[in-house]
Amino acid sequence: MFWQERVTAIDRLQTRINDQIRISPVRVIGADGQQLGILPTPEAIARAYEADLDLVEVAPNERPPVCRIMDYGKYKYEKKKKSSQNQHHTKTKEIRLRPKTGEHDVSFKVKQARGFLQHKDKVQVSVVFRGRELAHVEEGKRVIEDVIEQLQDCGKVEIPPQQHGRRMICTIGPR
Repeated sequence: MFWQERVTAIDRLQTRINDQIRISPVRVIGADGQQLGILPTPEAIARAYEADLDLVEVAPNERPPVCRIMDYGKYKYEKKKKSSQNQHHTKTKEIRLRPKTGEHDVSFKVKQARGFLQHKDKVQVSVVFRGRELAHVEEGKRVIEDVIEQLQDCGKVEIPPQQHGRRMICTIGPR
C-alpha cells in the first residue's frame, strides 16, 4: 500500500513536469543525445515514460520546440552542485602587530598576509597599543605603513589606517 502511494506521488510529479509542454508536435532528443525526430507531444511523453525519465523543453522558441528526454531531478541537482562549486567566499583574515614588533616578525606576518591575498581573502592589519605605547602612535603608523608597502604588489588598500581606541586598523583586499 505504501509503495503504491509513493509511486503515484512520483507519477504526479513527473506528469506535472511533462504536462507543461502545450505545443504539438515537438522535436525530441533521446536520453543518449540521439535525435528521435519530430513527434506528437503525447507520443514523446509516452517514450519518456517508457524510459522512466522526463520530457523537458530545452528550446521553447524554436519551431517546432526542442524537447529532451532526461532525468530532470538529476539535471537540477548537478546544475546546483556545479554552480556552488565555482564560488569563493571571501574571508577577512587578521594580522596583529605591536609597535615594538621586530623586523623579522613583521616580514613573517607579511608572508602570511601575501598567502591570504593570493587565496582571494581580505587582510585586516591591526597594530595594538598597550600601556604607555599609546604615547608613540607614530611608531605604530610606521609599522602599518611598512606592511602596506610590502603588500603593494599583491593587494590594494581598501580602508586606510585609522585609529580606533588602542588599535590602528587597515584593510587590504586582493588585486
